[in-house]
Order: sequence, then structure tokens, then C-alpha cells
Amino acid sequence: MNDTQVHMKNYKLTTVVSLLLAAIIIISCKTRFETTKAEYKATVSPAALERGRVLVYSICAGCHLNHADNKFIGNRIEDVPGIAGKVYSANLTHSKEHGIPPRYSDAELKYLFKTGIAKDGRFLSYMLRPNMADADINDIIVFLRSDDPAMAAADTTIGLTHFNVLGKIYMGMHADPLPYKAGIKRPTEPVALGRYLVDNLGCFHCHSKSLTSLNFQYPEQTKGYLAGGIKLKGENGAEMVAPNITPDKNTGIGNYTREQFLKALKDGEAPDRKLHPPMPKFNMLNNGEIDAIYAYLMTVPTKDHKVEMH
Repeated sequence: MNDTQVHMKNYKLTTVVSLLLAAIIIISCKTRFETTKAEYKATVSPAALERGRVLVYSICAGCHLNHADNKFIGNRIEDVPGIAGKVYSANLTHSKEHGIPPRYSDAELKYLFKTGIAKDGRFLSYMLRPNMADADINDIIVFLRSDDPAMAAADTTIGLTHFNVLGKIYMGMHADPLPYKAGIKRPTEPVALGRYLVDNLGCFHCHSKSLTSLNFQYPEQTKGYLAGGIKLKGENGAEMVAPNITPDKNTGIGNYTREQFLKALKDGEAPDRKLHPPMPKFNMLNNGEIDAIYAYLMTVPTKDHKVEMH
């Protein structure tokens, strides 16, 4: 290789590196957004604390509750492809060094849940609840601030999220904060309540086609909505495939009775098999809420989609 060829090779390498750096800089700018300046303080009451406990354990625990310590100190999120980097759920305890809630005002937490925008302007795409009722967000914040043992300060960290170049580019390309919806109320009519719970418990996150194509604002527009097929990491890293939970009688849950559905959600025992993590047991929900989820799922358009269970 002569000097000219070496020069050209170095030039091409420098150009590629420069373009990558430029892309990262542009993406970094794109992923910083305005956060809230609103004044808001959660309203504390015994009822809010108890409802908050149910919501945090039913929604947040799947990612943030470390079962070895029985504290909300976070976990490695195994379902994020390693090619993008490493992702860890946050420490939600009262730790001033590692905990997230102590660093946020109530208004900033509420804004994060609704829009995905953190207090430093970063967009976090994996904990969005744009359609959650204001009262439920209030109650979650009350529990996060409570003196419950699971929230007591734990000055530790499971790990720090680190996206590599590919991860940063992907996140930048999908940095799309959601509009802040104010004044949302929790439905009371059973089917509407069931739809609300399927949305905010995150049922459609796992039981649709892909984690990368979720439509948080309009869940029913998610590809393969509730028809299953997403591959997830189960116990000891075993691959799990989320089943079809549309009311199709051949490939979904159309043959489940109300009682069978309740037992599956509360006890982890479906009519034909035992359910395993990452499917949680929703044993803190009351029977009326589970009946509402069942009522809603029976109204969802059927999808003939057979999922091979492992």
C-alpha cells in the first residue's frame, strides 16, 4: 500500500468517524426537551396511599422491584438488545444518592409519566403513561414518597444505563415526547375501565407484536395489538413468547370463563398452563378491576394468531 492509498484510507476513516460524531451531537440536541415549570403537589390521604401501593406494585414493580432485596432499587432490563447497550431500571427509593424521586418535584414526576420528559430534558421512551388519570398519578407519587419499607432509602445501584453509538442513534431517531394530557379521569363503566387498565397496567406492551412499535398515545393502533408474539426474557434468561389475549377461540382467550381469567391474573394459573415471569401476578387488583379487564378483552377484535409457547 503506497502513501496515497494510506492517505485515502485514513481520510475515509476520519470522515466516517466525523459523521458518526456529528450524528450523535445532532441526536443529543434533539433528545433534550423543555420540561415543566408547573406548580403541583400531590394530595396525601390514607386512600391515596393505599391506591398508590396497588398501582406501584401492579405497574412499576415489574421493572423496578428487586425481588432479592424486596426493594425498588431497580434491575437490569434484559429485553433491550445488547447491541444497543445496557439498560437498568431506576432506583425508586428515598436514597438521596441513587434514588430518583428525591431529585424530582411532584410536578416533574407527573410530567415525566405523562410525556416521557425527564427533569434534565432527556426523553425516556420506556415508562410512558400519557392516558393515566390524574388521580392515579397523584396516588403513585404519594406511595413513592411514603415510609413504606420497600421505598426506604437503599444507597445502592444495580447498574447505570449506557447506550452505545447504535443505541444513542436509535433513541434519538425515536425521541418523540407525548403531549401532556390534563384532566384525565379514571373510568367507572366496566368496559371503559378495562380498556384503561389494559393501557396503564401495560398489558398491550407485552402482548402485541413488538416492543419497538408500541403506540402509547393510541394503544389500539399498536401493531398486532394484544395478539401476542413478543419475545421476552423469563426466569434465568429463558426466552418467553407473550400469548395472544384477543378473544379468538382457537388461538386466544375466547374460551376462558370469567373465573378462569381471574385465576390466571391473580394466581398465575391459566386453564392449560402455569404462567411464569415476566408475567406478574396481579393479586393486588380487586375482582371488579379484573372483571373489567375481562369484559374489555372480550370486545377486542379477534386475531387468529397462534403463538408457539416455550
